[in-house]
Amino acid sequence: MDASFANTLGPQDQQFLDLGIDKSEPVSTIISNDFSQKDEFLLPSLPCTPYEEGETTMIALSARAVPHQATSNSYIEQNLRPQGLSLESDRDFLTNRVNTSSLAPVDGGFGAWSFLFSAFFVELIVWGFPCAFGTFLDAYLRDPTYASQKNAQLLLPMIGTMTSGIIYCSGPVTYPLIYRYPMYTRISMWIGAAICFASLFGASYTTSVVNLVLCQGVLYAIGGTMLYNPCINYMNEWFIARRGLANGVISAGAAAGGLILPLVLPGIIDRYGTAKTLRIIAVVFAVCLLPMLPFLKGRLPLARVVGPAVRSGGEDRKWMKSPGFRFVMIVNTIQGFGYFVPLVWLPTFASELHLNATNSSLALSLLNGASLIGTLGFGALTDHMDTWLLAFSTLLGTCLATFVGWGVISYSLAGLIAFGMAYGVLAGGWSSFWPGFIKTVVSQEDPRLATTLMGYLMFSRGLGNILSTPITAAMAHPKGLSAVEGRLGFGVGNGKFENVIVYTGTCFAGASLIAGVGWVVEKSYQRSSTRR
Repeated sequence: MDASFANTLGPQDQQFLDLGIDKSEPVSTIISNDFSQKDEFLLPSLPCTPYEEGETTMIALSARAVPHQATSNSYIEQNLRPQGLSLESDRDFLTNRVNTSSLAPVDGGFGAWSFLFSAFFVELIVWGFPCAFGTFLDAYLRDPTYASQKNAQLLLPMIGTMTSGIIYCSGPVTYPLIYRYPMYTRISMWIGAAICFASLFGASYTTSVVNLVLCQGVLYAIGGTMLYNPCINYMNEWFIARRGLANGVISAGAAAGGLILPLVLPGIIDRYGTAKTLRIIAVVFAVCLLPMLPFLKGRLPLARVVGPAVRSGGEDRKWMKSPGFRFVMIVNTIQGFGYFVPLVWLPTFASELHLNATNSSLALSLLNGASLIGTLGFGALTDHMDTWLLAFSTLLGTCLATFVGWGVISYSLAGLIAFGMAYGVLAGGWSSFWPGFIKTVVSQEDPRLATTLMGYLMFSRGLGNILSTPITAAMAHPKGLSAVEGRLGFGVGNGKFENVIVYTGTCFAGASLIAGVGWVVEKSYQRSSTRR
């Protein structure tokens, strides 16, 4: 290094040069020599960014820096500085925050596993409650205080699906905010936890159906969104090779909540009523959640997240050109229109079989318990098998389980349990396929884009989640049946659920057909891309 250059450097610049990087050394050599394979994917998030210092500039390369020709302050203003930092503080920001040599390992280690364990509990609380809402719905519909109100038969079933639907549809809105203001992400998670607690506590003090929808449905969903969506973003930082497994473990939290709550809630509701039960749940959720929040954090230092956008050479546009991903969006939406129907109506269906509250919730509980197996199993398989094959097989199997299991043999508790377990295993693991679909069009090493596409998939499924309940509520009416039909699942409740069952099975039949076409189209597209 020549003396004239050295004289222009301050003490903190010298700390960078002390790392031993020659300014004449090619960037590719620096990267290959100084970064592990698992950290190479992080480099585009700080791409050779000029940092002005008098007549010289430092290029930020993760924990390293090399001299570079000076450029204007406007580049730093537009591309480097995070929100709220002055130009003078850029040097401290780079020196103190951009240090990937201390990054925790991906796909393992205490940081990754403690995050995954905590995210599992967040999923259990945020998603488990709407998954188990069928138990509350059955109690509300049997209580004249709620059931006798105007439009109660339409509004009450919408509470659970509105909760999960809003969380699903929030991705395209919340993820850009997370990227733009990552310094507030963890604060928002604490606020979201407080909103979830307040919504359930507030719902316990109202007897108005409309207020129940607003508190237990909308407000809980807002808190759940603030609490849950950052976990998906952080997951894509912590896991790469095992991302499918990690997504399956987190998704299994909803199944675990749906397994436990329907078994516990009926006894509490029978003893204390719905109002006190909501207060008990609010307190239990808060006690379980608070110890987990400190472990819900990202792997990347804040400097890496608020730096300039990833330069992927068109990689961030590749998914738009993939015909296979367009089919994924269509199939995902149709699957959402069918999947949530049994979760809402199964306890009410069981009540029409004249089962007690415990047995009515048992079928829903076992369905969610089987979903736990499906999410974990299929999540692991997506890391090793063709996702399209798995998706087509499960959609076709779910279609058969709906028509045969629910429509034919569910005229008794044993048949209903058999249907619930088959449906849970086959349909419950659908969201575990998302990382597998995404990795076909996006590099696994781009956590920001992977999270964005996950948000789009959540949104499309959320549309079906919200709209399927009013659609099926309009279909659920008794009608005259023959003696043979009365001894089938189609005939339960004097045929009240026949159209609901046909609707659900048809959704999965259509989704499986489109998935088969999409599979063929995607393979053809990949072969043609390889030839080019």
